[in-house]
Amino acid sequence: MEIQRDYYLGKLIDRKHNGQIKVITGVRRCGKSFLLNTLFYRHLQECGVASDHLIRFAFDSADDLMKIGENPIELQRRNRKVDPIRFTRYIMSQITDQEQYYLLLDEVQLMDAFEAVLNGYLRKSNLDVYVTGSNAKFLSSDIATEFAGRGDEVHMYPLNFSEFMSVYRGDRYAGLAEYMLYGGIPLVVLREKPEDKASTLTALFNEIYIRDIVRRHRIRNQGELEDLLNFVSSSAGCLTNPEKLKNTFHSVKKSRITSVTINKYLQYFEESFLLEAATRYDVKGKSYIETPKKYYFTDPGLRNARVSFRQYEPTHLMENVIYNELRMRGYSVDIGVVPVMEKNSQGKVIRKQLEVDFVCNMGSVRYYIQAAYSIPDQDKRIQEIRPLRKIDDSFKKIVITGEPIPPQYDDHGILTVSIFDFLMDPHVLD
Repeated sequence: MEIQRDYYLGKLIDRKHNGQIKVITGVRRCGKSFLLNTLFYRHLQECGVASDHLIRFAFDSADDLMKIGENPIELQRRNRKVDPIRFTRYIMSQITDQEQYYLLLDEVQLMDAFEAVLNGYLRKSNLDVYVTGSNAKFLSSDIATEFAGRGDEVHMYPLNFSEFMSVYRGDRYAGLAEYMLYGGIPLVVLREKPEDKASTLTALFNEIYIRDIVRRHRIRNQGELEDLLNFVSSSAGCLTNPEKLKNTFHSVKKSRITSVTINKYLQYFEESFLLEAATRYDVKGKSYIETPKKYYFTDPGLRNARVSFRQYEPTHLMENVIYNELRMRGYSVDIGVVPVMEKNSQGKVIRKQLEVDFVCNMGSVRYYIQAAYSIPDQDKRIQEIRPLRKIDDSFKKIVITGEPIPPQYDDHGILTVSIFDFLMDPHVLD
């Protein structure tokens, strides 16, 4: 079964011939290679590009390596990378005229000095270059700097809910429950049985994600790294910081790990796109509060796999899904803090901080969003919209609920939409 990724395909199409190297990044197994080598390749063919002007090369393919005179067995035995001179000679032999050529490279990090080679191709006006890779170095969030500012990044997430529903056989209610449990990694979505989905997610962690981080950063105590990931998984969507996590280690694991080491490990998880951190933002003071932060998984299934599917918490999982959807749509997303002064039961004025789940910005557009899995009565609604009513600017204020209700505004101008409409219709917030 083939899953279409039209959103990302459109991004590649929009970037054709822009004079930069198109770099597809994202967590491993999110579908980067399929996007480049199947969907985009097919698009170019449909646009009339001749096959001999479409050059595909996979650095993990024995067939492709032998084309340039490399022995894949020797490469593995000697633990060396592909010779860039052999590769360059091969590419130059394929370019026989001045017409437009498209170079699609997969696992390019397996070639030595790949940055220099690709930067050299920028000087050839008839060569349009697209690359993807899947080791920890190439997935680093600062990959664009590898190309001296001449890399145009297309960041890819696992399937969002609308992409998931395009292949799910069932209604959207059962679909959302399964999506929040097993996530949107294409390899997992295409598995039929629940036990196969769960085992695939576990294997991805054990065989790919953790291994990449350990190898890249030469981590000696892998157990501490995995324990940290487990702690973050258990508290995903909750405010935390390295000091708090250090105290948890000390009390639960009797570990002497430092907050400095924990902070480094958190950065490694972010660089590999397993996690994203949301920073708190003082809405009235218009300033950022660096700590504590909230951490969200790039895929809910990966989070659930780390806790062995024992902590299925719809409230936090729905919040994680909303966060990922907003990020995929291009918004920067912060956690809103709204300071208020109120009288307590003794009549004393005290300072409180109300929280807005998400402050979303893109250009001149801003949304304040509260995520409420359920709003059973008026008291709960008053509680949810209270932080929004304390914000005195004119930007749109929204409540996203897990209940299947039609979009509606209240007397305060606050829009309430269901999670299903939000995930399936990118314009419902407009």
